[in-house]
Amino acid sequence: MDRFANRVAKADWQAVAAEVDDYGCALLPQLLTPTEAAKIAGLYDDDERFRATINMARHRFGEGEYRYFGEPFPEAVQSLRQALYPRLLPIARDWYARLGREAEWPDTLDEWLEICHRAGQTRPTPILLRYGPGDWNALHRDLYGDKVFPLQVVINLNDPGVDHTGGEFLLVEQRPRAQSRGTATLIPHGHGLVFTTRDRPVKSARGWSASPVRHGVSAIRSGQRHTLGLVFHDAK
Repeated sequence: MDRFANRVAKADWQAVAAEVDDYGCALLPQLLTPTEAAKIAGLYDDDERFRATINMARHRFGEGEYRYFGEPFPEAVQSLRQALYPRLLPIARDWYARLGREAEWPDTLDEWLEICHRAGQTRPTPILLRYGPGDWNALHRDLYGDKVFPLQVVINLNDPGVDHTGGEFLLVEQRPRAQSRGTATLIPHGHGLVFTTRDRPVKSARGWSASPVRHGVSAIRSGQRHTLGLVFHDAK
């Protein structure tokens, strides 16, 4: 087991599952050291590392920019994605069982990505995001095709309150027959946050209902914020 898998294993996954059930998101332990986080953030201007760059203002996604990694991925990106998937898989399967949906995800990430590829979703989705003062990310969902894994992870590569102010992670849940509920989380340096990709099961009068969820980032007040986004399905 490599050092990244060891860190993933140190999370209290029973508590993580319970918190994601309650709020749609849950903090994870420190997955990257400050040195490792800085190394990944420092890749942002290396064009050869990325397959695409998205200007958020141009697409009305907010303000700021993000880039999709191309393969091969940096070691931390590859190892964390592989280590997190089997930990998130039981939560995903449980959610779909409650909603009466078929859970098509196999036991390994490689098998699941092969299913994505056969469905035409062949483009890698790990994301490196960079925000400066005034930048923000509009509420959205990371859906890239019919094949969707219902959980994903974001890691803050900077030190909040030191490298940047503002930049809280936002999650807004549209509850059945009720007003939406918002959750704001300031992710500590190098820590991960697991959160809902599309929807999650919530108790309703008819048993379980799918509650749509969107995520975004509040405005950066000062400094610079880099984040690593780990999505567990590929894109068309």
